Amino acid sequence: MRPAAAPHPALRLLGQVWLWPALAMLCIGGYRLGTPELWRDEVSTWTAATRPLGDLFRLLQHIDASNGAYYVLMHGWTAVAGDSMIALRLPSVLAMAGAAAFVALTAQRLFGGRVAAVSGGLLFAVVPTISRYAQEARSYALVTCAIAAATWLLLRALERPTWRRWAPYCVTMAVAGAGHVISFSTLAGQLAVVAAHLWRARGAVRRRVLWQYPLAVAVATLPVLPVLLLGSRQSGRQLGWIGKPGLHTLQHFGEALFGSAGVFHVFALLALLVLVLPGRRLPAVQLLLLAVLPVASVWLASQGSTSYFIDRYLLFTVPAWAALAGGGVRAVYTTVAAAARRSRTPGQVRAAGVLLAVGLLAVPAAAALPTQSEVRDPGSHSLSEAPYRAAAELIAAGYRPGDGLAAPLGNQSWAMVGPGVTYYLPEGVHPYPVFVERSAEQAEDLFPSACPRPAECVGQAQRIWLLVLGDTAEPLAAMPDDQAQALKARYGTPSRVTPLGGVTLALLDRSTR
Repeated sequence: MRPAAAPHPALRLLGQVWLWPALAMLCIGGYRLGTPELWRDEVSTWTAATRPLGDLFRLLQHIDASNGAYYVLMHGWTAVAGDSMIALRLPSVLAMAGAAAFVALTAQRLFGGRVAAVSGGLLFAVVPTISRYAQEARSYALVTCAIAAATWLLLRALERPTWRRWAPYCVTMAVAGAGHVISFSTLAGQLAVVAAHLWRARGAVRRRVLWQYPLAVAVATLPVLPVLLLGSRQSGRQLGWIGKPGLHTLQHFGEALFGSAGVFHVFALLALLVLVLPGRRLPAVQLLLLAVLPVASVWLASQGSTSYFIDRYLLFTVPAWAALAGGGVRAVYTTVAAAARRSRTPGQVRAAGVLLAVGLLAVPAAAALPTQSEVRDPGSHSLSEAPYRAAAELIAAGYRPGDGLAAPLGNQSWAMVGPGVTYYLPEGVHPYPVFVERSAEQAEDLFPSACPRPAECVGQAQRIWLLVLGDTAEPLAAMPDDQAQALKARYGTPSRVTPLGGVTLALLDRSTR
């Protein structure tokens, strides 16, 4: 008898449990990828990543060292792919697709079968904050993917603790820590996973894990130490705006983490189901600790002088929730399947189980739709705090060679108005910066340094485009007094004032004074 022919590689690929969640995440993350305009954090990525590598390293010595590895990665990426909005965001889409794949693989390893794997990966893809940060040129998607991969690799290494398996775990943990040091709080949950494994393991496997896991963590930590040391020196400047979290913040953190109270409640319900229904409860407890302990540890650490407690910093805990929810779907399905075997109408009961499992996937997807639309709306405050593109279009439409541009500096530099508008200006439109003593590159910072004597830094332009934060009919009144006086003395009052919803653009013209 001839052996059965091996299936075609394409058919084998289609049968992989990780493929469909990854494709779903690619579709969700890629939908209207270039529509929401860049917001200030993404502008920071652009300004840092497009500098020469030497300038970038000098920048990281003063600010944003915690994002340094991501900036270096994006420097290489933009050199190849360019700096369009889609090019800047595409690595995040790919990273979230990878995270969805690892969620599916983790759920399959812990709960067995395809139901938990595919369900967990698809549930991960519909979380509003996941699709939001899949469309953001920041490190959060990369870190989420790295932690999701590290979780799966840790489970593999615990089953067969060899250095060939520990090595990729070390790499993914190092990538996560270099991308955002807060992600190392996942070690609190991983310790619980390792402890549960040691409780069940015996003999040589147990002895190897006891010394290999701490050594693997130490190896993963070594490349992160420079980031940790530099980041701790810069924490006061970069994290001072985050308030100390109270118990109320902790109680409602799930809603912020998922971007939707309804979606979080569905995930919590599925987690409860996998814990109470017959099945694999120990893996469910492990995943629950992976999801909860990092949040609790960062909350406790934030009770000191510096707070780190903000939803996007802990986005990497969502994969554990998603794998756990996939286990919940499987628990429901297997419970119904067991009832079908005892029933006189097994076909009908089994069909009901399939419909119930599909419903458990559809409910969070439907609950997420309004929030998905809200967080990805180009006019959403969370995505577009300053209308950079609208201001750039007006400047480009009326630009004359030699025009100047005065944008918020000093304690308003955080809004990134000047760089944000510059990003959207077309080729050939280059207004010179007014009131700038040193450019951001010269200052080795994300922001340019303001001229201490504004009257000497106005320049000789016939016209100056003025940008101020907020919508106002009196833009000069919204400026620092010394800058306003310098402009008023030379240009008088603005000849044109256009509030844009978050920013006001005005034109100062000496010929109309």
